[in-house]
Amino acid sequence: MNYIVRGESFMLTNIPEVKLGIIAVSRDCFIISLSERRRAAVAAACRKAGTEIYECPVTVENEKDMLKAVEDVKAAGCNALVVFLGNFGPETPETLIAKNFDGPCMYAAAAEETGEDLIDGRGDAYCGMLNCSYNLGMRRLKAFIPEYPVGTAADVAKMIGEFKPIACALIGLSQLKIITFGPRPQDFFACNAPIKGLYEIGVEVEENSELDLLVSYKAHAGDPRIPGICEDMAKEMGQGCYYPEMSERMAQLEITLLDWAEAHKGARQYVAFADKCWPAFPEAFGFEPCYVNSRLVSRGIPVSCEVDIYGALSEYIGMCVSGDTVTLLDINNSVPADLYEQDIKGKFDYQLTDTFMGFHCGNTPSCKLCPDRAVKYQLIQHRLLEPAGSDPDFTRGTLEGDIAASEITFYRLQCDSEGKLRAYIAQGEVLPVKTRSFGGIGVFAIPEMGRFYRHVLIQKRYPHHGAVAFGHYGKALFEVFKFLGIEDIAYNQPKSLPYPTENPFV
Repeated sequence: MNYIVRGESFMLTNIPEVKLGIIAVSRDCFIISLSERRRAAVAAACRKAGTEIYECPVTVENEKDMLKAVEDVKAAGCNALVVFLGNFGPETPETLIAKNFDGPCMYAAAAEETGEDLIDGRGDAYCGMLNCSYNLGMRRLKAFIPEYPVGTAADVAKMIGEFKPIACALIGLSQLKIITFGPRPQDFFACNAPIKGLYEIGVEVEENSELDLLVSYKAHAGDPRIPGICEDMAKEMGQGCYYPEMSERMAQLEITLLDWAEAHKGARQYVAFADKCWPAFPEAFGFEPCYVNSRLVSRGIPVSCEVDIYGALSEYIGMCVSGDTVTLLDINNSVPADLYEQDIKGKFDYQLTDTFMGFHCGNTPSCKLCPDRAVKYQLIQHRLLEPAGSDPDFTRGTLEGDIAASEITFYRLQCDSEGKLRAYIAQGEVLPVKTRSFGGIGVFAIPEMGRFYRHVLIQKRYPHHGAVAFGHYGKALFEVFKFLGIEDIAYNQPKSLPYPTENPFV
């Protein structure tokens, strides 16, 4: 998965590469060639649409066929699977595929092709899909079933294309370890969430002290890779947009985290970090870690602020679904009325309460900021930690600038104080409006944000951090959360659909 960062090509190296396979199933009283012909048509439609898929040569009619087919797709390296009902399908063998395959499975069925061939050419997969879902439920097997899972070859190919990023997220989560450094900051109880929810969805966690990170950081002093990282930082930021005298220190942290990830991932393949970044960090390390964090997430390794474990988890899911980098922001401040009147009203179809500013000190990747972005200092930390009136010193290291205009999805998966997983998803955009403020910040607009803020974010006690994917990915995120068994998935409801806690007399 490649994307462009200021003219340079980078790859998200910390997310799975999905290799899809398709297995056709056939009920023994139907014509097997009908299912096989329809499978071949789906595979051809996938390739035409740019989706690579391995076509299993074994058509499943019974349990022995099922074992052969699963063995075949595993041998072919498939880690996600489409079970295709080319006709009614055998209920037991087709559902046992999901039980025996080590990866996410999608089920879809063939629509009838023509009114001129409804005798030998009729497959009844529309009916078979009902029995298939019933049997999956009886066996308590999870599978992805599209909104309308019956279609032509082109329709099913489109479903498969939409399944691929969902499968990427599910595979990634099954092999993810979140590594933390430090306890959650005092008075940031929103970042304190039970880790029980991580285990429920198959994610591992390793918790460490800030001292562990500091010791490892010091051990990397003089590492021969540091000059190369410094050169890359200079190339990314450009002359006058960073502090050259701090580059070695920041490069040392980048290498420390990368080495820690490699040494501590253990049995897992993918890693995310949740690190404590204040108040002790800048004075102990000599800089703010924000820019380093932004560089790692631009390459597929989330590093959430303030030891926000579920923020890191949410970021990782968004990267898998979008195939792009993401960010984590505070749902931070309201848009002033005068700014709204001058720059938004009449130009964009939003009310003042639809808008807010998303902010963090400087963890958003440079590729998602306006061109005048630069490495600066953390104003709030400078006030708190350095002498009044002094020039910024160790509070330097944030990546600041307005977030570039873009479609966005604001979302979060969270474990509440009772240990229950819940999630929200809201699609909107970053407006091309200057924030006139500091940090990595943007003017966000989400339809009916005011009501969403009150009846979801406040009512359901969500923390102030939200993950941001750069594009509209609500459909895929919803399916991922649904597959994970999240029962409460909130979204920004239109005015015509009141929230349960919304006062009808207002």
